Amino acid sequence: MITKDLHMHTCYCDGARAPEEMVTAAIEKGLSTVGVSGHSYTFFDESYCMQKAEVPRYLAECRYLRTKYFDRIHVLCGVEQDYYSDYPTDEFDYVIGSVHYVKVDEKYIPVDESVAILQDAVEKYFNGDSYALCELYFATVADVVNKTDCDIIGHFDLISKFIEVGDDACDVPHTGDSANAIFDIHHPRYIAAWQKAVDTLLRYDVPFEINTGAISRGYRTSPYPSEDMIAYIMEHGGRFVLSSDAHSTDAIAYRFEDYEALTEPSP
Repeated sequence: MITKDLHMHTCYCDGARAPEEMVTAAIEKGLSTVGVSGHSYTFFDESYCMQKAEVPRYLAECRYLRTKYFDRIHVLCGVEQDYYSDYPTDEFDYVIGSVHYVKVDEKYIPVDESVAILQDAVEKYFNGDSYALCELYFATVADVVNKTDCDIIGHFDLISKFIEVGDDACDVPHTGDSANAIFDIHHPRYIAAWQKAVDTLLRYDVPFEINTGAISRGYRTSPYPSEDMIAYIMEHGGRFVLSSDAHSTDAIAYRFEDYEALTEPSP
């Protein structure tokens, strides 16, 4: 039975709704636990994350909602801590550790913003070698638990967000395979890079999320991680939790029923 969704965003960062709207929607969906997980502050990119001055209000609002709805749902106040964020996480109930950027020559390159940005990065910083970009990304992901001390590993293969779609970042389905011009997820170097990262992360015994956010927003037809990755993680003793990465109320617990059998209770 699906009871929890611990990855969702509100108007405190890049989400569309207020925390209370997300909580009441989770109640309507029959969840027993809901976790709001604002994007941690990143000093080099303030376009999508919680602002420092707003974090105390975010924490206070989540605590208020926990009290207000205590008899209907358990409300947790989390944070999606980016690998390169230095904002402290002590006051949050739990941490999702995620990598949204690769860092090259003091430049922070977002891996989930557009195909065009990835193409440009490959040419500028990797001498046209797209697999060098992928190798750097997965090497960074391999260190995410060590760096963030997270309770959940977020969208493990985020760099493959556009592998099925075009390069416009919007919430409608696209067609095309322009991302395949950058890299092939079946290439031996890509596979070796992610398997090495998985092998490192498994030592921490921290669950990976099965994240349906890219499906709900029309980017992918399968979750993060990919089916091959899920199989590899399972074969090597890894654990999973379900996460919607919802940015609106309609995406909460999106298609959890399709993947529920792969998971166990979240932390």
